[in-house]
Amino acid sequence: MRAFVTSWIDSCNALLFRLHNFLIQYVLNSATHVIARSRKFDHITLLLIELHWLPVEQRIIFKILFCTFKVVKGLAPSYLSELLEAYVPMRMLRSSTQLHLLEPKFNLKPYGSHAFSVCAPRLWNSLPLEIRKCDSIDTFKRKLKTHLFRRSYFC
Repeated sequence: MRAFVTSWIDSCNALLFRLHNFLIQYVLNSATHVIARSRKFDHITLLLIELHWLPVEQRIIFKILFCTFKVVKGLAPSYLSELLEAYVPMRMLRSSTQLHLLEPKFNLKPYGSHAFSVCAPRLWNSLPLEIRKCDSIDTFKRKLKTHLFRRSYFC
């Protein structure tokens, strides 16, 4: 059940960035109740924390940032690497060592910001520097998940 639900939720979820995720969150919450063998009205947040599951919006952000990390480290396929560009200032600035990505301008206001080439640099640049500077995949995933857990459950 656990693998089925998470694989269904994670498939193509980057396409759902900043869109209404109520139905998907409902499915995740229902699966959480089934897996944890809890009652229908038990508090879902505590169960999600116990299972180490992020809410849908944070799962999508996690996946986008993980793909971005692979692009930055040169581990991603070329079709993703072509979408992102490192920020290189015209002159020497302190921000040149911050590992920022160039945020492109977009025309379509309602849906242009949902594109990977637009949302990935914006999310990446908003991460703390210690997470952006991680060298290994495991360290990055651990720090990112901790960061997103704090943002999602305790804010």
